[in-house]
Amino acid sequence: MSSAFMSRTGALMSKLAIAASLGMVSQAATAEYALNMPVGVTEISREVYDLHMLVFYVCCVIGAVVFGAMIYSIIAHRKSKGAKAANFHHSTVVEIVWTAIPFVILMALALPAAKTLVKMENTRGAEMSIKVTGYQWKWQYEYIDEDVSFYSTLSQDSNFARQKNSGVDLESVDNYLLDVDNPLVVPTDTKIRLLLTAADVIHAWWVPDFAVKKDAIPGYINETWMQIDEPGTYRGQCAELCGRDNGFMPVDVIAKEPAEYQKWLAEQKGETASVATEQNVALAQ
Repeated sequence: MSSAFMSRTGALMSKLAIAASLGMVSQAATAEYALNMPVGVTEISREVYDLHMLVFYVCCVIGAVVFGAMIYSIIAHRKSKGAKAANFHHSTVVEIVWTAIPFVILMALALPAAKTLVKMENTRGAEMSIKVTGYQWKWQYEYIDEDVSFYSTLSQDSNFARQKNSGVDLESVDNYLLDVDNPLVVPTDTKIRLLLTAADVIHAWWVPDFAVKKDAIPGYINETWMQIDEPGTYRGQCAELCGRDNGFMPVDVIAKEPAEYQKWLAEQKGETASVATEQNVALAQ
């Protein structure tokens, strides 16, 4: 064998070895990677997923029909087989068909989509309300009528690790850039109305598992709602480019069973009352 061939073979083997090692290293990183949108844990999120899949399958059928017809025409009517182009300029039937079919398809998709959109905007019958205020770069949650309020910012572990020259291995930080210090805690099986606004610039509160994505606009209050079926921790982010640290403004929601949520709420009220008492004592002194 020539030395040139051996050199090329060696280079190829080296590239394959590098690719394999990179694949093993990135296996953990891609474990949660998904091509499709999540089904979610709310009725609305499941409806949105079903609509998404319906439109996807309709597009697949349309693509198969259109490209199938094109490929068949190219092969069956090619010049080498002696085919000659038809000589016509107008067909009323064809124009009616290619207008009517898209109209029927659009109407068939628009009706269920409109029904889901109306349901997404219907906040009537809410059992509790939470005011969400966006800041650069944190969230404030106020439980209406419960006298509980707190700020939610990026967790200290992620905040330190993101700093330049921190020296921290990012893979060692759990849920890097997705954890917060004070998550929003809500009960399951409860219709929760969210009132969203902002104190500085436009933000957007987004949690994919709830199919909730709503702008928080200064001087304006937007409404949306969610009703979570399963306890757990659900993560999202600010989905609006709100400034330098937009990428460090995650959303964390912990859904608890109603009884567990009531315990948490009582603890929060106790802490609030304790802080208020301490402040009153300090003022009296």
